[in-house]
Amino acid sequence: MLSAGVIQTSIEDLKSITKVELVVVNESGSIVADTSGKIQIEKGRIEEFIASPADSQAIGGHLYLKIYDEEEVEYVLVCEDSNEDYTIAKIAVSQLQNLIIAYKERFDKNNFFQNLILDNLLLVDIYNRAKKLHIDIEVPRVVCLVETKYDKDNGALEMLKSLFSPQTGDFVTAVDERNIIIIKQLESGSRSQCVEEICRTIVDMIRAEAMIKVKVAYGNKVDELKDVSKSYKEAKMALEVGKIFYADKDVISYSTLGIGRLIYQLPVSLCKMFIKEIFGQEIPDNLDEETLTTINMFLENNLNVSETARKLFVHRNTLLYRLEKLQKSTGLDIRIFDDALTLKIALMVVNYLKNLESEEYS
Repeated sequence: MLSAGVIQTSIEDLKSITKVELVVVNESGSIVADTSGKIQIEKGRIEEFIASPADSQAIGGHLYLKIYDEEEVEYVLVCEDSNEDYTIAKIAVSQLQNLIIAYKERFDKNNFFQNLILDNLLLVDIYNRAKKLHIDIEVPRVVCLVETKYDKDNGALEMLKSLFSPQTGDFVTAVDERNIIIIKQLESGSRSQCVEEICRTIVDMIRAEAMIKVKVAYGNKVDELKDVSKSYKEAKMALEVGKIFYADKDVISYSTLGIGRLIYQLPVSLCKMFIKEIFGQEIPDNLDEETLTTINMFLENNLNVSETARKLFVHRNTLLYRLEKLQKSTGLDIRIFDDALTLKIALMVVNYLKNLESEEYS
């Protein structure tokens, strides 16, 4: 059902052009919108008119016209009884009926997409409802999940709705107080780089306009409407895994999660067993900040001693001393690829376990 404000704005705009006074009442005869305040409405006549088969009728010096929602009378429009007013009234009726259809379609699309991403629809229902709502079935789409603390004041949701228009096949909805879902329709042949750029635009826009922190995760591109829920689940996992293992990234793709996704899906008991078998009681979490920085820089520079020393602004021998000290404490020589890989995974597992512990106490 249209809001009274929308109806009032619509007939006031029409009055400003035509100078014709209009009144809209509901089926019980109560005034919903009025441009004059002078036209007297008799509830009994409204009820009689609605019960009659006529779509329009002249009663007591006024014209009454029915406004339908499908086959049911939703409102009655009333104006002065004249040929000029009748023409304008017919235009107003057509406009309001089109608004009713548009608002219903918008609501139904919202309901449809929310049920689609949550897997609440049967395959046959997806195709049938998509056809009724004029939604393309076989076009590429991707789901982006935007995490940001938003409210009515910062306008993050409205910004995204202005950026992603339903006219281009996009859909935006709020999940809760922190998450917004974007189902983005893509052009055929779009690459993952295109999606990355879209997500980067989202981050930059919200930071610049709302000045709040934001993270965006996205799933893989899907070519059929029925697979949108799969892309949503991937985006959701990408956001969760990204916050644990790639906290410094603002844009996270499911396809680039790598080892982090594997660790995230492992049982906690198996993770703890792995850490204990490799390190015993001396887990990597107990390593000092200098050592952790050295490890990360060495891994980032592909086990290159000279390049790592340069990036750390230390002498090559100083770096070698740190690596030997690490080998004595952990039993791993990260100058060897297998040991470096083991330590990399171990640090990620420790980070994952720490995250779980913090969630338990929060």
